[in-house]
Amino acid sequence: MLTAVIYTTTHGTTAKVANIIRKRIGPEKTVLIDLRECPDPDITEISRIIIGGSIHAGAIQPSVKKFCSRHLNELLKKEVGLFMCGMNRPNYAEQFENAFPSGLRSHAKSICYAGGEFLFEKMNLLQRMIVKKIAGIRESMSKIDRSEIDRFVSEMLA
Repeated sequence: MLTAVIYTTTHGTTAKVANIIRKRIGPEKTVLIDLRECPDPDITEISRIIIGGSIHAGAIQPSVKKFCSRHLNELLKKEVGLFMCGMNRPNYAEQFENAFPSGLRSHAKSICYAGGEFLFEKMNLLQRMIVKKIAGIRESMSKIDRSEIDRFVSEMLA
């Protein structure tokens, strides 16, 4: 079964998670589609679709929302997994609800809160200032949850 991992990334964390998922499923069975490079991919021949993005200021990237809305009817006929990257663990459930349409969330075979990163070297000055003020973080840090990603992939392959 061919799997497409469709995502967008702001600072690279979601791309890292997409690549981890691809490696766990098997690179020969998985295609990565970055919505920045291919905003409207043809998904008609793909059996399993995993969609992901990252949360910034409480919202997922608009390109992920747009893709899900545009392809919702087709996605509801396929095996779907949803993942989200972010650093605000207490608000994951609420952010997830806002990130993906309710029908798609209900239809998903598995969902994943993959954790996230603060990558100061990839942020602009304003972003660094906001992270320092709101999160109290002063340097880059990674909290990608590999065990959660492993659980997600296992459920998707079951």
